[in-house]
Amino acid sequence: MQCDLPLIGCSGWSEGRAKYFADFPVVELQSTFYEPPSPALAAKWRSSAPNDFHFCLKAWQLITHTPSSPTYRRLKSKLSTAEHDLVGSFRPTEQVGLAWERTAAIATALRAQTVLFQCPASFRPEAENLKNLRKFFSEIHRNQLQLAWEPRGEWPPDLVISLCKDLDLLYCIDPFETDATKAHAPYWRLHGKGGYRYKYSDDDLEILLRLVNQCHDGPNRPRYIFFNNIWMKEDALRFQRLLRSAHIEDSL
Repeated sequence: MQCDLPLIGCSGWSEGRAKYFADFPVVELQSTFYEPPSPALAAKWRSSAPNDFHFCLKAWQLITHTPSSPTYRRLKSKLSTAEHDLVGSFRPTEQVGLAWERTAAIATALRAQTVLFQCPASFRPEAENLKNLRKFFSEIHRNQLQLAWEPRGEWPPDLVISLCKDLDLLYCIDPFETDATKAHAPYWRLHGKGGYRYKYSDDDLEILLRLVNQCHDGPNRPRYIFFNNIWMKEDALRFQRLLRSAHIEDSL
């Protein structure tokens, strides 16, 4: 295995921040999806972290999800009735543009490397959605950020790979659901096999290690591996130990 190992972490603070910083090199912030914190709070998180610690964050749901999503129950800044048809699905509206500006401001305060746009399964590969997706990513100011996209539902992998190439996006997959050896997907998120309450077995983690080895070169090499299940801390720590141990053995 090459020296440039993927960074292992959790989707959200799985323990107190000081302990998390000691255990992991990267975090994927979830709170930014529901309601971005103030830039001052984000800067406080950055200043409390080691200099080489990596922050990734999920883009605000006003960009990706429509108000019919149950996730809007956690939105603090309630929308007016008129705004309900102006947010989500990458719509070319002022509201979506402002939601990106607020997300980007938090990313800047965190000195984040990557912003993830996670879409609901209801965002399908239809003509209007494709048009809005292309327009959004072609026109926003990226501020030197890497942008990752996680489509859900019935998206043909070849179409996603093509869109990611055209729009300069990192394809995000769950390697237990999408063939990582063909996906050109450097951003991996593990949601639990069958659901959030799943605990990955030792055999599962050995399979994951083999996938990392098979994807170690070129566009298939994972940069990030985030666990997003109820056992995320334990599973991420176990896999991190397994990955590092395998790397040490290969180096001997």
